[in-house]
Amino acid sequence: MTTARNILMGIAALIAAAIVGFLVWMNFAPKEQVAESLIQFQRTRAGLEAKRIEIPGFRVAYIEGGFGDPLVLIHGSGEDKDNWTRVARYLTKQVRVIALDLPGFGESDKPAERGYAAIEQVGYVKAFTRAMGLKSIHLGGHSLGGKIAAIYAAQYPSEVKSLWLLAPAGVYSSQRSDMQLLLNRGSRIPISGRTLKTFNQLQTFVMNKPPYIPRPVKKVLIERAIHDYELHNRIYQEINQEAFALEDIADDLTMPTRIVWGDRDRILHYSGAEILDDLLPESSVLILEGIGHAPMIEEPRRVAEDYTVFRRSAFN
Repeated sequence: MTTARNILMGIAALIAAAIVGFLVWMNFAPKEQVAESLIQFQRTRAGLEAKRIEIPGFRVAYIEGGFGDPLVLIHGSGEDKDNWTRVARYLTKQVRVIALDLPGFGESDKPAERGYAAIEQVGYVKAFTRAMGLKSIHLGGHSLGGKIAAIYAAQYPSEVKSLWLLAPAGVYSSQRSDMQLLLNRGSRIPISGRTLKTFNQLQTFVMNKPPYIPRPVKKVLIERAIHDYELHNRIYQEINQEAFALEDIADDLTMPTRIVWGDRDRILHYSGAEILDDLLPESSVLILEGIGHAPMIEEPRRVAEDYTVFRRSAFN
């Protein structure tokens, strides 16, 4: 008994030392090193590898992993490819996941002279799929990425086997969201996390169940937001001036489509889900209770399981 107790005490001491060492490293190592290590850990756990590819005018960064028919994922405004890492962890055992940084975002090139509105991004995504040699894909998108994915699918329906729309932008006949109501009243909203305070405000405004993000990672994300602020603000204005409604292209979206929305979304009102479901020829809807604007981050396992069932039922 004494030997067993000593062994257990030794293991407990090693675990405690490891935890203390990790906390010291996380709080005192260079924040860039901490952020990169934690991001890489998430990618590795999800079975994803970071890669780059050239398309006309841009070098595009992306993450890829898994096997089977490719699922190309498009992030939203102000986001990047790693917004998909949490949900990809539950997909890569069954699906080949490819999540790119749109030009102008993340680690992809950001030439100031190029345009970045949704219709232009569709062209960039098409150049990406061509460069990747992808002739038949499943396509998914979140927020602005959902709008881009839908426009892509309408333009290239023979290439898109299915569509996965998570709180997509562009449903103009939906109810006004909290963000839209605040903007209409001229109120300030946290649209850019440029300090720790505004980062936290933005995170809780966008998500009802935000994940824990270590302070060093937040600081790196804040630095990136400050660096990209001018360009992203310009992109935001370009997108707002682009009157392109998903309602207008619904008849062209004949592929199986899964629509996922959180009922606590303050950015885009979840009434858009029912509107799209009524218009699309072959669609279904999942409304997640207590979830905000980023279902794939807030509830990754459930969202991934739902998608897997959708794919299986649509093609088996």
